[in-house]
Amino acid sequence: MSSSSRHILTAPAWPYANGPRHIGHVSGFALPSDMFARYQRMAGNQVLMVSGTDEHGTPIQVQADKEGVSARELADRYHDVITRDLLGLGMSYDLFTRTTTQNHYAIVQEVFKGLYANGYVFEKTTMGAISPSTGRTLPDRYIEGTCPICGYDGARGDQCDNCGNQLDPIDLINPVSRINGETPKFVETEHFMLDLPAFTEVLSRYLKSKQGQWRPNVLKFSLNLLNDLQPRAISRDLDWGVPIPLEGWRDNPAKKLYVWFDAVIGYFSASVEWARRTGDPEAWRAWWQDPEALSYYFMGKDNIVFHSEIWPAILLGYGGAGDKGGTPGPLGALNVPTEVVSSEFLTMEGRKFSSSRQVVIYVQDFLARYDVDALRYYIAVAGPENQDTDFTWAEFVRRNNDELVAAWGNLVNRSVNLAAKNFGAIPDAGDLTDADRALLERSRNAFGAVGAELGRSRFKNGIGEALEVVRDANRYLSDQAPWKLKDDPERVKSILHTTLQVVDDAKSLLTPFLPNTAQKVYEMLGGQGEWSGMPRMETVSEDGGPDYTILTGDYATEARWESVPIKPGTPLAKPSPLFTKLDSSVVDEELARLAEGGS
Repeated sequence: MSSSSRHILTAPAWPYANGPRHIGHVSGFALPSDMFARYQRMAGNQVLMVSGTDEHGTPIQVQADKEGVSARELADRYHDVITRDLLGLGMSYDLFTRTTTQNHYAIVQEVFKGLYANGYVFEKTTMGAISPSTGRTLPDRYIEGTCPICGYDGARGDQCDNCGNQLDPIDLINPVSRINGETPKFVETEHFMLDLPAFTEVLSRYLKSKQGQWRPNVLKFSLNLLNDLQPRAISRDLDWGVPIPLEGWRDNPAKKLYVWFDAVIGYFSASVEWARRTGDPEAWRAWWQDPEALSYYFMGKDNIVFHSEIWPAILLGYGGAGDKGGTPGPLGALNVPTEVVSSEFLTMEGRKFSSSRQVVIYVQDFLARYDVDALRYYIAVAGPENQDTDFTWAEFVRRNNDELVAAWGNLVNRSVNLAAKNFGAIPDAGDLTDADRALLERSRNAFGAVGAELGRSRFKNGIGEALEVVRDANRYLSDQAPWKLKDDPERVKSILHTTLQVVDDAKSLLTPFLPNTAQKVYEMLGGQGEWSGMPRMETVSEDGGPDYTILTGDYATEARWESVPIKPGTPLAKPSPLFTKLDSSVVDEELARLAEGGS
């Protein structure tokens, strides 16, 4: 580990366990975080990447009722589906867990008690919406009606998407339940509130210190929210969730902590679980309490408020750092996010992803038909990094064929094939020309350029710069035309040595984006063992709780973020193609599938 090694927490948002993931989901929380984590590990930093499935709340209870199963059974099913989705994508989690563990319950309750002791959580009587037919609470966003401010007809109980104002369900004109169309009944109910206004000043200082560091859209949105922070309910009338750890509340079967409150604490509880599973229960502290440690949270833009305001407020309140002061809870003061890395939305063929309307392609279906690295490449190069982006099958096929197959795949195939056919091994360098040296220097320098982009989560720029090296190498090989130099084997050796060195460099530069094909190139050039680590699924147990599956992995592998000299004499075999060229008929087939689903 280098002397400048940092502890870096990589925190992808927690997918909600009510269905399989589609490619719109994973373009925001998943693939960008993995590209970032893989780069940081290669650069010599100590990365901890943790998350899991978010499994509480009314939507899961509603869906479980509809399917005639318990909420736990539904969560179990989709936890396993989502875990397999993320395994298939090559997501290098140190721990992917779930929110239904005893460990998570204990940590959430500890954080709640710390906030309560410091005065940042208080009881309040509010008006709650109840379904007259079931007696169950209706969450705010399950109620729709006319906005009292702008008159928009499809406003939700928590906000109006037309005018953007925050709402209470009771304010809606003609409110109805989205579950069954009933008119909700409003009744008095006791709840715990998080005193967000008590953090206005400290959050303002925190956010303003991020000027020039965060993506502008994230920072602007977060600063605007500070003008109107309101206390926010952190408990719910519900029987599916984390119990409230106070006398008189703990055993109440109908009151639980609100799902959004318990889910953000998951980043911390997963770190504690990971530490315990490594045999060093205190290991989490290096990422959560060292002032030099960094933390990056990855999500879609609909999740910004929870990560840039609410989660920092919870962390600051537990540490006694809001307007009311206080003392840190027993676990000590905890680090707030270094950066909230939010992506915009991905649409599909000009339409919003919608599972109910079948405007969707699920991760498992995508991976059954196409290379995982083709999807990873598309999200890196054309994903919704800074603006809403449309996924089209025509563009997916074009980029796969023109960029992956014709540029990167072609370079690897041509160079390894020529060297294997002519010499059977990596040839010596011999005397280098200015053209050789220029390409080698260009390739070496790319590590600094691509690394700088990846360190700032600019994946599009990073992969673009890496591909320029590939294009330069293809141009060089065509210009030098070693196949025309049969009478000068020494020059042929130098050209092929130079090209293979750049292939090896490009394999490293592309590893965060395309780890599966990087492994293949590593092996083609004589590498042994694992180049860049892949996750694995394990079944684990917890005292007194049911077994469950996790993702974990060993990521201390050969991959380094630097140019490593190739070894002349290393045997080479005829390569097999890195990527599959897609026929244009794929576009029509996939559009027909979409049309069928939508009919």
